[in-house]
Parts: sequence; C-alpha cells; structure tokens
Amino acid sequence: MNLLFHPLIVTTFFPLVGILILLFMKSNQKNAIRWVALVTSLVTFGLSLWMLTQFTMGEPGIQMEIDKPWIKFANWTISFHMGVDGLSILLVMLTTMLTPISILSTWSAVDERVKDFMIFFLLLEVGMVGVFVALDLFLFYIFWEFTLVPMYFLIGVWGGPRRMYAAIKFFLYTMAGSILMLLAILWLGINQGTFSVPEIIAQGGIMPDIQLWLFLAFAAAFAIKVPMWPLHSWLPDAHVEAPTAGSVILAGVLLKMGTYGFLRFNLAMFPEAALKAAPWLALLATIGIIYGAVVSYAQQDVKKLVAYSSVSHLGFVMLGLFALNPQGIQGAILQMVNHGLSTGALFLIVGMIYERRHTRDMDAFGGLWKIMPIYGVLTLIVTLSSMGLPGLNGFVGEFTILLGAFGSEHISPWFAGVSAAGVILAAIYMLKMFQKMFLGPVTRDENKTLKDLNWREIITLVPLLVFIFWIGLYPKFFFDLMSPSVEQLVNIILKAAGAQ
Repeated sequence: MNLLFHPLIVTTFFPLVGILILLFMKSNQKNAIRWVALVTSLVTFGLSLWMLTQFTMGEPGIQMEIDKPWIKFANWTISFHMGVDGLSILLVMLTTMLTPISILSTWSAVDERVKDFMIFFLLLEVGMVGVFVALDLFLFYIFWEFTLVPMYFLIGVWGGPRRMYAAIKFFLYTMAGSILMLLAILWLGINQGTFSVPEIIAQGGIMPDIQLWLFLAFAAAFAIKVPMWPLHSWLPDAHVEAPTAGSVILAGVLLKMGTYGFLRFNLAMFPEAALKAAPWLALLATIGIIYGAVVSYAQQDVKKLVAYSSVSHLGFVMLGLFALNPQGIQGAILQMVNHGLSTGALFLIVGMIYERRHTRDMDAFGGLWKIMPIYGVLTLIVTLSSMGLPGLNGFVGEFTILLGAFGSEHISPWFAGVSAAGVILAAIYMLKMFQKMFLGPVTRDENKTLKDLNWREIITLVPLLVFIFWIGLYPKFFFDLMSPSVEQLVNIILKAAGAQ
C-alpha cells in the first residue's frame, strides 16, 4: 500500500490539509472558515471509519502497521512506527468523532480570531490521533508534547477571565510529568537498543527494580494527565476557563491520553512493576472516586461540577486498569469512551445555556424544563448516562469495572466496595444539579424568554446520544473490538506474576 494513502497516515494527518486551506483564507471570512474546518474534521472522521473497516476483529496484534526507519544513530534507530489494535482503535474513533462535534458547537460561541481558533483545533486533532497510533516511544513523545501547544492557546486566548492562569497551570503541570517520562524513554532506548514499544515488550528482561523506577517515571506523566488525585488541581481551572469546545475535547480525549498511557506502556512494558504498584494505584483511584464526587456536590458553578466529576469517573477507569484482569481492563477502555461521550455532552449542554444567560451559577436557573423542554429532555438523558443508569452507556462501563475489581487477585475487594459508593454519590450530585436547574418554578424573569435549542445545537448532541444508547443497550461490538488485545495484555501480566 502506498504510504501516503495508508489508512493511519491519512486519518492522522488529513487535518493538515484543512489547515493549509485556512492559511490562505482571509480572517474576515468567518463562516467560510468554520465550514472548511467542519468539513475537514468530518472527512477525517470518514477516513477513520475507512480505517475501522480495515480492522480485523479477533486478531490481538497490531494491525495496519507502519514501521519505517526515521532517525539513525550509531547503534539504534528511531522509527516512524504506527499501528492500531483493540487497545487504541476506539480512542481514535472517539477523537475523530468529537472533533467535528466540538467545531460545530463553536458556530456562535467563537466569534473572535475564528481562523486562528480553527487552525489550533485541527492541529490538536493531529496530535491526539498521533498519540493513540504511535508505537515508537520517540514518536509518541513528540505527539504527546505537541498537543500541549494548541490546547495552551485554546485556553489562553479564547478562555474565560482567568484564562492565562489556567493555561499556564495546565502547561506546567503536564510538562513537569513529561520530563520524567522523557528520561525513562531515553534510558529504554539506550539500554534496550530500540524505541519500538512492541520490540521492548517482546524483549522483556528489564530488571524488576529498574522496572519500578521506569514505571514511576511514566506514571508521573500519565497520572497528571488523567488526572489522578492528588495531581488533579489543574483540571477544574482548565475546564472552567476553557471555551466550550476546548472543554469537550479536553474531557473527551486529552484526559484519555493519560489512561491510555498506563494501558499501552505501563502495563505492557513493566508488568512486574505494575503488579507491585497495583494496590497503591487502586487506592489513589478509590480516593479520587470519592473525593471527586464529594467535591462535585459542593459546587455552585455547573461547569466546575462537571469538571470535578471527571476526577471521579476517571478514578473508575484507573481502578479497572489496575484490577489487571480482562473484565477490569475492558471495562476501563469502554469507560474511557463513555466518559468522552457523556461528559463531552454535559460540557456542550453547559455551553448552550451559558451562551443564553452568560452565567453558570445553578441558583440563577430553575424551572428550565417549562421554558426549554427539548433542552430539558436531552439534559436528563445525558445526566442519567453520567450517573450510570442501566440501559445507558455509563452503567455498562462501571458494572464491568466493578466486576473486574471485585474479582481481582491483585487488589483488595474493599477498593471495589468503597468505589461502588461513588455510583451513589454520582446520582446525588447529578440529580441535585438537574433539580436546581430544571425543576420547580421559573424563578428569574430573564429565564422566561429563553429560546429552546435550535437545529444546529440538536444536531451537535444527537450523535453522542446515539452512542449513549448503543453502548448501553448493545455493547457487544465494542467488547469484540478490544477483547483479543486485552487478553494478550493480561497474558503478559500473568506471565510476569508467574515469574515472581
């Protein structure tokens, strides 16, 4: 296959075509710029669907692999090494689906420097897809760091009143963890003679004590990105100050880069260290689940509530990963997708009411169901999804994670028992938010004239709702995609457990 027309190459780099077109457009052509960005992202999504058709279910290994020498040194080579498997393909699809949805949400929300905004957004898509398909550590690090730049500008230029504080905090937190990961990558490349992740996994042989230090170096970068408690303090600021589209893509995709990093690198390359660290990371995940839920309940700003809920929901993902069994890991991967859908939809919903009222204070609302019935119905579905109602996507992911955590030989079942309380707490803070905003009498005169959702806003939310019901009612397709690769990963961990 011609490299330029390889499914992974065109899916990853096609947004650059849209950027090239935008560079030659005049800044005052705002609607034309929006359409170019939207069409580019939709074509990228179409290309990712083509990539999905090339994916063979039932095969655990890397598919559609590209491995070309890139930078040669005396004894080793950095390769342009890309591929997908069951661990990454759903996250690639999530990225390419959320990008056009996010761009569509900016139609009336972003009116200043629209050209610059769209260029940064498409650049961010290139970086995010690249993270999920890179199989060379050096290439992965380039994509990982590359995503920082467009996100920094999206928050810092188009964000709220404290945007520069939030953008710098986001940048510095992520950079601090990334430095440790870079040192670990250099050690691996020099001592293993390769930067190729599959080759490092196949070679094995890293001493357990060294594994633990390497595990911790990678974990520092990934735990900040997730973010795990107590490294989460950058997230509420970034979410609250980011524009709506930035919050959607930050929650939907960027946070998953952290959980994916644990899945792809920490578990597969350092399985013995993962076994040692599992109880401690499960403890931090459990604290994060409860802490995120309790702090969410205390929020008056609805966007900050959704931001803190991410700490709780991604705690479930981490708990599933470090159950280190097929049920836990499959549940964690599915919950990464679920969180992207449900929390992405919640941020869109918050953005829609903010555009109308320019406030996110829950006390400024009340009785919205009477004024905006379509908005109320769609918000109710997404709220129930986020709190894990059976029949919707959140329940499937959380149930599978708890199943894996209770059955794990590597972590205490007490973690699962305490974490289950997070499901109840999620119902409490989500229903409190819905009750204050939508039920009861209309308390403010300025709310009485609010207009219900228009067609563009409905179209923005409908694709997310389709997947919320699809995963909730028939998740088999998604489990079939990931199952063989997860089994292969668990076998690596079991082999390490047997060697101890």
